[in-house]
Amino acid sequence: MRTDYVHGYTAAETRRLTDQAQTLAELLHGGLQYPPGARVLEAGCGVGAQTVQLLTRHPGIELVAIDLSEESLAQAKAHVAAVVPDAQVEWRCADLRELEGEQFDHVFVCFVLEHLDDPVAALTSLRRLLRPGGTITVIEGDHQSAFFHPRSAAAQAVIECLVDLQAEAGGDSLIGRRVQPLLQAAGYDDVRAEPRTVYADETLPHLVDGFTRKTFIAMVESVREKALAAGLLTPTQWAEGIRDLERTAEPGGTFHYTFFRAVGRT
Repeated sequence: MRTDYVHGYTAAETRRLTDQAQTLAELLHGGLQYPPGARVLEAGCGVGAQTVQLLTRHPGIELVAIDLSEESLAQAKAHVAAVVPDAQVEWRCADLRELEGEQFDHVFVCFVLEHLDDPVAALTSLRRLLRPGGTITVIEGDHQSAFFHPRSAAAQAVIECLVDLQAEAGGDSLIGRRVQPLLQAAGYDDVRAEPRTVYADETLPHLVDGFTRKTFIAMVESVREKALAAGLLTPTQWAEGIRDLERTAEPGGTFHYTFFRAVGRT
């Protein structure tokens, strides 16, 4: 199962993930309820940005956080220790397919499936880890849900570079629209999906800064070198596209993006 991370393992990417988690905490996590004592698996915890949200929003859970990257796990441990110093987390460097025989009440998967070449296989493996009546929550974005003012073909072109590069790496940055059928195909019951929309304009400065600038534009900028090396755009075209994206975060600009959250049961 390929798990290439198109954005790279950099300090800038760690900051972006942390900013994103803080800015979108209620949007992504609102309504989820894991009771104290529940055993919860975070599959693909990365640098711990979402781990902090799980721990602070669901006190008393027994959390197991796994990731394939030792470097990311080290950052996650440090980040969680700094923000939630009394947190009890079982950290593991592991592939989700290596957890055979374990049982969890809930599984949480956020921004992971988009990087996998076989998301149904991953979801099927996770289903075998859930106790009867357990739930899986999957959250993913869809980069083609991004639309903005002022309109710009140049800005759209740099976004498409990210879409194309992620596809070449074996992933799918448009996977948000597919989370319901993917969970259905993996054998989950009672699958329900819903859009979680971000809209930002100058009357919502926290979203303009936290999402438009520090999450979305930063995400696109993370693939600049790869896009130029692949010949997808010239340096001049890239600069024009980023400049036009930045105009959506200025007075008079607007930005819209949709995440999708789905819950399935065993």
